[in-house]
Amino acid sequence: MLNVTCCASMAITVSLMLMLACYVISKKSTMDREKSSPFECGFDPMGSPRAPFSIQFFLIAVLFLIFDIEIAIIMPMIITLKTSSVTSWVTASATFVTVLILGLYHEWHNGMLEWAT
Repeated sequence: MLNVTCCASMAITVSLMLMLACYVISKKSTMDREKSSPFECGFDPMGSPRAPFSIQFFLIAVLFLIFDIEIAIIMPMIITLKTSSVTSWVTASATFVTVLILGLYHEWHNGMLEWAT
């Protein structure tokens, strides 16, 4: 019990010392208008730094990530063909690809893949 208490007190002491060192070392600066404004290669910004982007771009990016990850899941299925029975492998592969195609159809049917509306 003494060993656990000693380790805990050491951990707390080291953490407090690091927090104190960071507080002392950190440079304090006042925030003025120039420091908080966006910087574009030395020029004043041409537009708003918080300009919204198209939600369609975001949806296409999410779909790309989903299908990219699913391709990474499909690749090891080829290696497992040697060690598993053919019927179970075909069933699992067909189910997986069917779910992918149904998901793509659902996205397409709801108009998520249309760039211009």
